[in-house]
Amino acid sequence: MKINIFGLGYVGCVSAACLAKNNHNVNGIDIDPVKVSIINSGKSPIVEEGLDELISETVKSGNLKAFNGGQIPEADLSIICVGTPSHANGSLSLNYFTKVAEQIGEYLKNTKSYHVVVNRSTVLPGTIENILIPTLEKFSDKKAGQDFGISMNPEFMREGTSILDYYNPPFTLIGELDSRSGDVVEKIYNNVEAQIFRSNIKVAEMVKYSCNTFHAVKVTFANEIGNICKQLGIDSHEVMDIFSQDTKLNISTYYLKPGFAFGGSCLPKDLRAITYKAKELDLSLPLLNALIPSNQNQIESAFKLISKSKKKKIGVLGLSFKAGTDDLRESPIVELIEKLIGKGYSVKIYDQEVAVAKIFGSNKKYIETAIPHISSLMSDGIEDVIQESEIIIIGKNEKSYKEPILKASESVHIIDLVKMFNKTEAPKDNYEGIGW
Repeated sequence: MKINIFGLGYVGCVSAACLAKNNHNVNGIDIDPVKVSIINSGKSPIVEEGLDELISETVKSGNLKAFNGGQIPEADLSIICVGTPSHANGSLSLNYFTKVAEQIGEYLKNTKSYHVVVNRSTVLPGTIENILIPTLEKFSDKKAGQDFGISMNPEFMREGTSILDYYNPPFTLIGELDSRSGDVVEKIYNNVEAQIFRSNIKVAEMVKYSCNTFHAVKVTFANEIGNICKQLGIDSHEVMDIFSQDTKLNISTYYLKPGFAFGGSCLPKDLRAITYKAKELDLSLPLLNALIPSNQNQIESAFKLISKSKKKKIGVLGLSFKAGTDDLRESPIVELIEKLIGKGYSVKIYDQEVAVAKIFGSNKKYIETAIPHISSLMSDGIEDVIQESEIIIIGKNEKSYKEPILKASESVHIIDLVKMFNKTEAPKDNYEGIGW
């Protein structure tokens, strides 16, 4: 396959060399004549282990050439790898990105085959749809999805191990305008051993930011734990080494599901305890200290979803803090209900597990003394709650709730806090989630 790569910085250089190694005919295009000259001499313009040898090999084979603007060589695929640096205020600079889009648009004007434009630069969700596609269409006088293809194909390479990462990524993600575009992009990864995910363009744009943001959170989290450990005379590396062995909860997908606030008898209590201890040690822990306020924001977000409907009869399905338990301690649903009651809403509640606990369970005393006003709002039947409500709040992911909810009148607005329904199952017009 003939491939043009625009931008010979870190990502562009490594991508060009690896694609050329895989017997693609690669043309690297950059505005910097020095980079172009260095590559054409068989050397790497950036310092990266193994890249000098890889570029030397692929230039000698004739699979890799570099160009400094001018006429764009003929190709099947154009890959954008330009930088997207920050402005002083933190916003993203798309100057290089837009300029390259204009160049490719001019090139597309004279193409006869279905050319696919692939973006590897890190850009915010909506950039492909609102900037790249309109620019390409304007300068080419052609239509995306009809005359040329579009794909968002983020890279997951780390500086220092980029060649290894190129051939062994965590996964390959292809955000596609249409399946025809995705099919072309998938072909360039025939020699890469990794699971391929094909999704829409905005998902692919957002996954890249999700990854980098989470990496930053992990580094900051480890540093703040390390700061506490140092003050307490604890080996922080041993702590985190053992912490990382838990792939069931600590390093897993279990908690990485957008939804409602956390609660229960452990997380809020233990978070408060460790941050209070840090205060005693005169430590500043901005990340850990932000967790409780951020958690409270989710409760406020749920209230805003309810209040914007202007409806006052609320049915709540699920009272304990998660499915499979009757534990009401620091349940965020209880806090949401208390806020609703205080604002004059009429609330009915169904939770079979809590109803049993109310009679003889471990939470009996708590229910009778701490939240008797909420306990009195509980109903024995889910159908009664749904029938008498204008809004249904799904607070627990209990399978038994699904069928009654789906049978609810279309006039009943359903707000899902736990992602009970997938895309194909969810009610269409009267359903929304808190984070989707």
